[in-house]
Amino acid sequence: MTIDGIWSYAMRSGHEEGEDLTDWTVVAADGAIGHVEREAAPHGLRHVVVDTGVWLFGRSVVVPVGLVTGIDRTARTVSLSCTGDRVREAPRFRTDGETTDRRYLAEVGAYYERLGSSGTEPR
Repeated sequence: MTIDGIWSYAMRSGHEEGEDLTDWTVVAADGAIGHVEREAAPHGLRHVVVDTGVWLFGRSVVVPVGLVTGIDRTARTVSLSCTGDRVREAPRFRTDGETTDRRYLAEVGAYYERLGSSGTEPR
């Protein structure tokens, strides 16, 4: 996965342009971690904000859409290539404004890029 590719849905993900994933369940490689709060693409850096509910003490996390491996319309789930632990270890954001900040998003992208194409092992 390239740093550019991390911000775009993979063709094999099943994503359809214009599809609203809000409130769909997000499933990491090792189980459900929350639901899609919103999708955004500031500066062309497309990502989903995942509300983890009580799983991570109610915090939300930013996940680049390049980590999406599958979309199941029947089950309303979005599957990720990384584990829940990897999502939990991602750079935190403190304010919603950071989810549009180019520097913060570059930090998030670099973090996930280090995980490699599987999203599970650091490089």
